[in-house]
Amino acid sequence: MSLRSTPGLKGRLFRSLCCLAMTSLIVSCSALDSILATPFPALQTETPLPSPTIIWFPPSATPTPQVFSTQSPTPEMRPGLADVFLTDTISEPSLWTTATSNQASADITANRLNLAVQSDVYMISIRHDLVADNFYAEITAHPGLCRAEDTYGFLVRANAVAYYRFALSCTGMVGAERVSGPKRQVLQEPILSGDVPTGAPSEVRIGVWAVGTEMRLFLNGRYQFSVSDSNYGSGTVGVFVNSAGSTAAAVSFSDLSIQNVMYQPPTETPTP
Repeated sequence: MSLRSTPGLKGRLFRSLCCLAMTSLIVSCSALDSILATPFPALQTETPLPSPTIIWFPPSATPTPQVFSTQSPTPEMRPGLADVFLTDTISEPSLWTTATSNQASADITANRLNLAVQSDVYMISIRHDLVADNFYAEITAHPGLCRAEDTYGFLVRANAVAYYRFALSCTGMVGAERVSGPKRQVLQEPILSGDVPTGAPSEVRIGVWAVGTEMRLFLNGRYQFSVSDSNYGSGTVGVFVNSAGSTAAAVSFSDLSIQNVMYQPPTETPTP
């Protein structure tokens, strides 16, 4: 049987094809709706890290206050000074050894004891009517003619032939000796001092603190050194000048003062 002879069959076939087409279209639309209904995944963006906070004034460690060590006070180098028991303006020649020769002279004029010596001559002058043991004595020296190794200075616990001698040289050195007749024992090797005049004319105030076996030298009120010796416990005071070279030397002295010292040296701890 052919299709031409059955018009009803054509109609049914056409309808079937139409239904099939519609069904396919519906299915396609449903699939498209399904695709469109699926949410598109959102774009994943990284959450930015927080920016570091700028600290304009960063904390710092609190500094520990520096502790400075407390310096011990300078010890009193002239302890026990008491009353002044003698002042001498050096106006009375009878109170001092005076003499005149071709080699040396010691005389008093205008409140000064003037000592002058020729080349290689040594001369002393001591104060009469005085015996002191523990004391502080000062006298002013005025070098007028003094060169190189020439020396002058102060005598303590003295007599005519034995004494302690504190010697200043015209090179700026100072030292100490024990003298007994022609013998001498060095107690302090000469050391350089800024208080010793190196030229003339000039002046320097010489002081000696003597208690027991210890003697301390001061120049212009400044401590220089200390020596200890037990040979001479008391005596008078005096002055000297010595020419050590080929030229003369001359020094004058003025304004002697002596104070009592009321001081007991500490007892040394015995060595076990």
